[in-house]
Amino acid sequence: MAEAHQAVGFQFTVRPDGVDLKLSQEVIKNIYLSGVTAWKKRAIQFKNGVLAGVYPASPSSWLIVVIAMMSSLYIRVDPSLGMIDAIKENLPHRDYLSAQTRAVLSAILFATGLWLFLIYLLRYTLKALLSYHGWIFESHGKMSTSTKLWLSLVKMFSGRRPLLYSFQASLPRLPVPSVDDTIQRYLESVRPLLDTKQYNQMEILANDFKESKAAQLQRYLILKSWWATNYVSDWWEEYIYLRSRSPIMVNSNFYIMDLLYMTPTHRQAARAGNVVHAMLQYRRKLERGEHAPLRALGTVPMCSTQMERMFNTTRIPGIETDVVQHLTDRKHLLVYHKGRFFQVWLYTGGRHLLPGELETQFQRILNDTSEPQPGELKLAALTAGSRVPWARARIKYFGQGVNKASLDAIESAAFFLTLDDEPQGYDPAKTRSLDSYAKSLLHGKCYDRWFDKSFNLISYPNGKMGINAEHSWADAPIVGHMWEYVLATDCFHLGYTEEGHCKGDVNKGLPCPSRLQWQIPAECQEAIEKSYLSGKQIADDVDFHGCLFTEFGKGLIKKCRTSPDAFIQLALQLAQFRDQGVFCLTYESSMTRMFRDGRTETVRSCTSEAEAFVRAMEDAGATKAQRLALFRKAADKHQNMYRLAMTGSGIDRHLFCLYIVSKYLGVDSPFLKKVLSEPWKLSTSQTPQQQLNLVDINKFPKYVGAGGGFGPVADDGYGVSYIIVGENLITFHISCKFSSPDTDSYRFGQHIWKAMVDIQALFKPENNKKIVEHAK
Repeated sequence: MAEAHQAVGFQFTVRPDGVDLKLSQEVIKNIYLSGVTAWKKRAIQFKNGVLAGVYPASPSSWLIVVIAMMSSLYIRVDPSLGMIDAIKENLPHRDYLSAQTRAVLSAILFATGLWLFLIYLLRYTLKALLSYHGWIFESHGKMSTSTKLWLSLVKMFSGRRPLLYSFQASLPRLPVPSVDDTIQRYLESVRPLLDTKQYNQMEILANDFKESKAAQLQRYLILKSWWATNYVSDWWEEYIYLRSRSPIMVNSNFYIMDLLYMTPTHRQAARAGNVVHAMLQYRRKLERGEHAPLRALGTVPMCSTQMERMFNTTRIPGIETDVVQHLTDRKHLLVYHKGRFFQVWLYTGGRHLLPGELETQFQRILNDTSEPQPGELKLAALTAGSRVPWARARIKYFGQGVNKASLDAIESAAFFLTLDDEPQGYDPAKTRSLDSYAKSLLHGKCYDRWFDKSFNLISYPNGKMGINAEHSWADAPIVGHMWEYVLATDCFHLGYTEEGHCKGDVNKGLPCPSRLQWQIPAECQEAIEKSYLSGKQIADDVDFHGCLFTEFGKGLIKKCRTSPDAFIQLALQLAQFRDQGVFCLTYESSMTRMFRDGRTETVRSCTSEAEAFVRAMEDAGATKAQRLALFRKAADKHQNMYRLAMTGSGIDRHLFCLYIVSKYLGVDSPFLKKVLSEPWKLSTSQTPQQQLNLVDINKFPKYVGAGGGFGPVADDGYGVSYIIVGENLITFHISCKFSSPDTDSYRFGQHIWKAMVDIQALFKPENNKKIVEHAK
């Protein structure tokens, strides 16, 4: 009753002798503090917006320019070449101003114009410098004099202490490759996958497209590249993600795991309290734009646009297409536990709830023994099934009344938290613990995650955590950036007591979390059950295997003077051939965030050079020297393709956009149809590690993440995500489908392990000796 009493801000009673008014001082104080916090936040956002808006200059530089112009009035030197006098003569209402006032005002106006001109000059100079990508094609460890000079100029024009969005206006636009180059690279990429007859047919289709329709489509694409900030990203989000009517669970969403070896506390509520508090700290810095921008080589900035929609974002289902709804500054969190939905307020008295206060709130939910309402248990299964039934159910059953209010609470929440009731995590004593952990994060029970939210935070009874993320709004490195910050803050800044509880005092007068209310009719419950069965069928078909490769890692691979990514990709090609007996179209994700609003590009890893190397590895008559020479040739080819993709000269996004233009214009292209219908039987991605460098993993080797993964892209193919952890560990997350008789995730993991070891054996004997010593 104490909580209910404190929730009342004021009471009044009408009496015959007047009105008796009673105010709650505690509530009035909280209202006041909330208002102060809101105004402080607006002031900080305005200040940071100004700083980012004038970057790489600073507001103080305006004052310097104004003082310089004002000084010229007294030394009778006119640096404006008569422009100040021209402004003075054309000032409105000049008859009412003294000569001195007109002179001062004219000098200020000229100084402001000059200052703005200099800002734009600096920005366009920086943009021109960032359009140079020769540095990325240089050999690792070797930097030419021209690149050193270029880096010095970039540093000089980049200013000091940039904020998250400071570089956005200076990032170059993604260039549109020439049709000839794209088609040439495409034909080169499919050569190892086609026999001579098939290749000749594809070559005819490609040349016919190039000579007949390509020029018209390319003109429209170039026009879009001039007008839009990025000619790919909006169409990529809409047509690849939002217009898909298939379930997003498994097919689109991805997951990220917790620390691999460490669990800071085994108390579920305490771990969730610290992690949620760390996320709120991250969100506050994100909304204020206070995070440092990510920069390659510590100098070349990456686009930060994707980070804007990390919190308070939900994918809303539609009949024909979904939309991404992003709200600002939502102050509550939605928690799911054993079939019940709870709303938890994240602020009190104008501040975030402290970790201990969040722990108390979550423990209250864990202690709640109430039963789910009719239809509530599996309600979230609607987000696991096909999009059209969910969109129709949303319109019909959740458009008004308590259902609408409760659904709004979910969709407007900062993010979604599931307090799971089954322990998960990596356990060396259990051979398939990583597999079970991955499947739990990827799909759970199909009704205990709200798959439409930008991300779901999942908390397990043994203290382990994880994330399931929706893919349309951003790519995995964006979520990984936030997760690294959260884990470092949780373990090294917030910490726990000896008993495993959150540190700090607790306000026990907080109102309890509130249950969401539902009135779900029988017809809606049937729709929920259908979506659940559809989702369960997908989830049950996922065959997953997590593989920790500890024989060697990045450190030893670099000693072989080759790229770790190229090494792993060639090992995957060798494993694929040994597993299937054929080569297949291979997708590797590469980022294009050096450009404004950039997202990803495809690296087609199955090259003719890779095919020659794999066949040599399987040829008993080939010598080690021949195999090694072919490996280096294939690795160099892969590195060059990866660099081309990063610098805007990839194949697939260009062809995709040409296809979209052709559909708009009603132009039929057999070549583009053929390209866009080809299945990616091997889909791969490297999960970035140590983006923030908040934890020295050499000093704290147990505080490493396990990376993340995704479901299979093709019905008869593999999805492989890998993370290069420190110097001596590589983690593989392998997925496929049980329904395919030709694939097996565990078998493929064994092929990867053997391929890695076999390739390493090609190098110097002392390296192989180090492998044996490390394995021991």
